Amino acid sequence: MKKIIEVSSDTNIGGAGKCLLTLLENFNYDDFEVKVILPPDSMLKPCIYELGIPVIEVEGIADKSLDFKSIIRLKKIFDDEMPDLVHTHASMSARIAARHSGAKVVYTRHSVFPPSRLLTSFPGKQLNGILNNFYSDGIIAVAEAAKDNLTETGVKESKIRVILNGVESLGMPTGEERTESRKRFGIADGQKVISIVARLEDIKGHDYFIEAADMLLRDGVNAKFIIAGTGSYEGKLKEKVRQLERQNDIIFTGFISDVDKLMGITDIQVNASYGTEATSLALLEGMSIGVPAVVSDFGGNPGVIKNGENGYVVTKQNSAALRAAIKRLLNDDALYAEMSRRSREIFRSTFTAAAMTRSTEKLYRELLKMED
Repeated sequence: MKKIIEVSSDTNIGGAGKCLLTLLENFNYDDFEVKVILPPDSMLKPCIYELGIPVIEVEGIADKSLDFKSIIRLKKIFDDEMPDLVHTHASMSARIAARHSGAKVVYTRHSVFPPSRLLTSFPGKQLNGILNNFYSDGIIAVAEAAKDNLTETGVKESKIRVILNGVESLGMPTGEERTESRKRFGIADGQKVISIVARLEDIKGHDYFIEAADMLLRDGVNAKFIIAGTGSYEGKLKEKVRQLERQNDIIFTGFISDVDKLMGITDIQVNASYGTEATSLALLEGMSIGVPAVVSDFGGNPGVIKNGENGYVVTKQNSAALRAAIKRLLNDDALYAEMSRRSREIFRSTFTAAAMTRSTEKLYRELLKMED
């Protein structure tokens, strides 16, 4: 049995944290003994404890990639624990410590964003490449766009393995559950539900979602537009909705722990990101129960939504394009039914939690020279 240590610097549960939890829930524990390193008081800790997996808390790593004092703390832990492989989720401190403790090192790139000119031109690209290539035996990119980000900044393509995010399928809600959820979110009889589930930050494109919603409502579309999540841009978005006098039509839910209840009544999901997006877990969860999506052409979105198959991919930062694609789906029942069917089909073939975990384990086995 090989010893694995997973390292997360997250204090909250974001996309990377959810991916880590999915791995932990699906690992083959006959072959791997797993422990997890977290910063103190991380929201991930109780979730991991529930799985019966040991947690080691380390000061100084909270929400940061590099901290020189933490490297010393982490190296001592790795020297004591003697893991065969350390898998870091954005912690450079852990990668450095693991390399100098003799463990194999895997790093997952969970995000996609336009790299700075400093990292794509000489000498920044070369220095970044040397650093990342030395401190990683394998690098997981959660989308083809994430792989492109890495190679653009000097990382060897041979180091990179694209492993798409996966999630557990949501359960199809019963009629009673749908009725209860529609009442909870204030959905009237006959109204369609268009949802966007993402952090409320400007780069997530909520402005364009709100503008498209206003256009559709002026077109006479009978729908409620739901914005789920919290973030630093929340105040500006609410003010925009107030200025449009759409407070009754565009609803902010804040943080909701049971997003599956919203997804179970969503007719169309939207992702309008234009600054950072890898493989949206919300899109995958919606696909698992047949929710088509309209998404921007940024980052990993085109790798999840196949244009014209399980939704539409439109030009980023284009509210008119969002409006047109949403309207087309709402107005064609046969088209909607086919895209809903394909959403479930594509999810089952590509984006399950088991598929992601088995692919990750395969990389571990290759690096550790384990027999399948």
